[in-house]
Amino acid sequence: QLSDQQKMSESPLSQFREAYLPPELRPLNKSLVKGGEWKDVDNTQEKRRSFLHDFCKKYNSRKKLRTHLVHLVSRIYVEDRHKVLYCEVPKAGCSNWKRVLMVLNGLAASAHNISHDDVHYGKHLRKLDSYDLKGIYTRLNTYTKTIFVRDPMERLVSAFRDKFEHPNSYYHPVFGKAIIKKYRNNANEEALKTGSGVKFKEFIQYLLDSHRPVGMDIHWEQVSKLCYPCLINYDFVGKFETLEEDANYFLRLVGAPAELKFPKFKDRHSSDERTSAEVVRQYLKELSEEERQLTYDFYYLDYLMFNYTSP
Repeated sequence: QLSDQQKMSESPLSQFREAYLPPELRPLNKSLVKGGEWKDVDNTQEKRRSFLHDFCKKYNSRKKLRTHLVHLVSRIYVEDRHKVLYCEVPKAGCSNWKRVLMVLNGLAASAHNISHDDVHYGKHLRKLDSYDLKGIYTRLNTYTKTIFVRDPMERLVSAFRDKFEHPNSYYHPVFGKAIIKKYRNNANEEALKTGSGVKFKEFIQYLLDSHRPVGMDIHWEQVSKLCYPCLINYDFVGKFETLEEDANYFLRLVGAPAELKFPKFKDRHSSDERTSAEVVRQYLKELSEEERQLTYDFYYLDYLMFNYTSP
């Protein structure tokens, strides 16, 4: 016989299994949105929501929940005042989203004077996996859950440019050294020592290697494995391509202060050209046809779930 404590700790998980496979599409609460200015954004939002839901219904029927609940929610940030859950997808506006969450939480007066280091290394925001099972389950069921995504190739190239084309005291020695050592023939001593100067083609060889010399990283991990959109029923699907209007509409939905707008500034390397479809095209030229196809296959689920057209 289970003790009461065991029952308490296990019931949310069993409820979670039932509640989230396959998830129901719940109507979005729009009671706080005033005026008709958001009509187009709202129409787009409803299409995205139902597209993802229909995709997951087809996909989920063949897939069972094998991942522990705490792992499923490990990338989700919590903002308790406005009851928001935000799943972080790196290279899709996440730094500015964290700034906004800090403002919503009363930790900062404005998103504009929060530094990059404060956003990423300050322990200001709580993640959902820091709560007990009951706390996790309650929030999943009652808070407004949002995810912001980006065209997978653009996100990948953006991550490569950010981490490997600029000085970086973590990615060069950890990833760069391992990548150059394994994939560059006749690498010189300097490159092997510093890990700087990784080429895009070498980075892709690492990404596609089933025996990677160093593990995956959240900046290029698939969204399907960061946020589990077919197991967690996101209420709002934003896209980097329409970031500001989506984000500002979401802020109205959750009753954010009227003066709070999503920041427009580029968080780092602000003088660099943004990673666009044209920039991506230049990088993809460095790959063989097979490498391009395999890279697309790697992100295939992300393309399908969020209705992105193949490059």
